[in-house]
Formats: sequence, C-alpha cells, structure tokens
Amino acid sequence: MNIGIVGGGINGLCCAWLMQQRGHSVRLYERDQLMAATSSMSSKLLHGGLRYLENGEFRLVREALRERDGWLARAPALTRPLRLVLPIYKSSRRPRWMMGMGLFLYDQLAGRSALPRSQWLTAKQLSMRDPALQSAGLLGGYAFSDGQMDDHALGLWVAEQARSAGAVILEHCEIRCVDASGRITLDDGSCRQHDRLINVCGPWAQRLLEKSGMVSPYQLDLVRGSHLILNRSCPQAYLLEVPAEPRVIFVLPWKDKTLVGTTEVRQGLDAPVLCEEAERTYLLAVVRHYFPNRDGAHELIESFSGLRPLLRSASDPGQATREYALHREGALISVFGGKWTTARALAEKVLASLH
Repeated sequence: MNIGIVGGGINGLCCAWLMQQRGHSVRLYERDQLMAATSSMSSKLLHGGLRYLENGEFRLVREALRERDGWLARAPALTRPLRLVLPIYKSSRRPRWMMGMGLFLYDQLAGRSALPRSQWLTAKQLSMRDPALQSAGLLGGYAFSDGQMDDHALGLWVAEQARSAGAVILEHCEIRCVDASGRITLDDGSCRQHDRLINVCGPWAQRLLEKSGMVSPYQLDLVRGSHLILNRSCPQAYLLEVPAEPRVIFVLPWKDKTLVGTTEVRQGLDAPVLCEEAERTYLLAVVRHYFPNRDGAHELIESFSGLRPLLRSASDPGQATREYALHREGALISVFGGKWTTARALAEKVLASLH
C-alpha cells in the first residue's frame, strides 16, 4: 500500500518506521526539519505518567510503562533507566499511604519490568543522597523507576530506521491541503495521490483539516510546557509537588546540568512557543522551596518550551487527558494527541486502521 504521512515528529516517524517494515511504501512530508518542534522540547523522560493515575488513565499508564521498557531495550545508547524520588513532607497534599498505593499500582501496571520497583526511603537516607534537599518537615520519600532519553537524537534514530527500511522522508516540504481520497496538495501546487494518508501533525493536525475545508472531529487544547536548565549538577532526580497546588514538576539530571519542568499554559497555535517570565518565576520558586540554599535564578542558563496537543477534555490543562484518538474519513486517518513514550504503540494502532 502507498502511504503518505504528514508530520515529522516522533509519532509520524514511528508510523513511517512500522509501516515501511510491514511492507508498505511510505513517503513522509515534514514542513521544516525532523524533530524540530514539540517532539524535541519534552522533559526528556520515558515514563508511564505516575500522575495520570489520579485521572484514572490506567490503560494509558499501562501502555506507557510497557513502551518505556521497550525504548530502553531498543536504543540503550540514547536512553537510560532513571531512579526518581518523590519526597513526602508533613505539609504534602498527598500523604505517604496515598503515594504508596499509587506506586504499588504503577509497579503492577508495569508487569514484568526489568526496572526495580518502588521503595520507601527515610528522611535520613534522602538527606544523605542529597544534602541540599529541604529537611524541615521531611518524613521520607519513595524512590521509583522510569527512563530518560535524548529526545531529539532518539527521534532522528527512528528516522534512520525508517529510511533504512526504505521509507522516503522529505524535509522542508509543506502540505497545503489534504482530502479524504488520500490526495495531498503541496505548497508549490503539485498533487500526489496515496492509498492511505496519515495526518499526524501534532499541534497542527486540527489546523491542517480546517485548511483543507474539512471538519475536525476532535478539538485540541494547545498547552505550552516550559523547562529551565540550571548550571548545577543534579545528584538525584525528583518528582516534586508544587506547594499549595495539585501539580507536580520534575527536577532531573541532564548533561551534567539540572533540568526543571514543566509548566502548563494554554496558548494559540500562531503565538511564539517561548518560556515567559512568569513561568521562570514559577519554576524557580518551586526549586527554592525544596532547595533553599541554592540560588536557581543565578544558575539559570537556558529555557525551552514545547507545545503539547491535548484532547480538549477539561477546563484545567493539568486535568486534561493524555490519551490520543484516531479518526478515519475515507483514505485519510488523522491522529489527535499522543505522548512521546507511546509513539510506537500509537503507530501500531494507526497501522491496524489502514485496512
């Protein structure tokens, strides 16, 4: 089958890889460079999404945990297991018993993972691991497993697997419109026909349909996630509650520095995807709360932001589902939403929908 794919982020590249491997003839169109937008602006985590359990997204968490392990096994040069700590304080919104139950479920959903299961660490053990962590009111914390990746390099590795299998990948090739017959019109006015056409443009999936005069069956919430890079080493990876909020942020080791993120701010598709001053202030305040003897503002050397395409499902972006959805109209299959970790599982579902 002759397959056209519009979008060169991680979901589009995984679709190209799997479909070419399964004997289809794949041609992928990317308007800019591969992995140049959302897919390379992530928190660099391969994770099941512990916090998604609070929203009851058990199917997604199970799938993401299995896919996390798959990426770690598939590309060990670009990924690594990561042991995170969730500290529990007297003032924490989520008590020890609640987090213990959540992590027990997280381990169960992971199945026969090679990664170690969660364990309780005392306040003394945590302070020995990282003396900079706020010790006042610290009860202890849970250590649990996920993975870390170089998202840009791993995406380009997937692109190379697709090319090696025979897929044609075109960069700087913008699509003007698509239709339900599988035809695309390129920016120069030329057309190309495909047996199946996959619209997997991430934040731009809904826009492409609207530009093509088609009604989008799903509405997307475009949510900016910003991150900071601090010029300090990070002896321990953390998942931290934001004080007085239900949100959490990550503090992670990244290339001998510290990565802090993320925020969740709605924005328009045409607005610049940049970390605003209010987001920097917000993230640095959380860092100061947990590491009071470190001056994050003076250590800040970089910030970056990505635009997440979430299915519109809640007034609060933090409560919006991280699930994804497929919609088929004739020969055109559109993908809405999706997480980095589950990109290959999403591609499997797109592959199954071709017939």
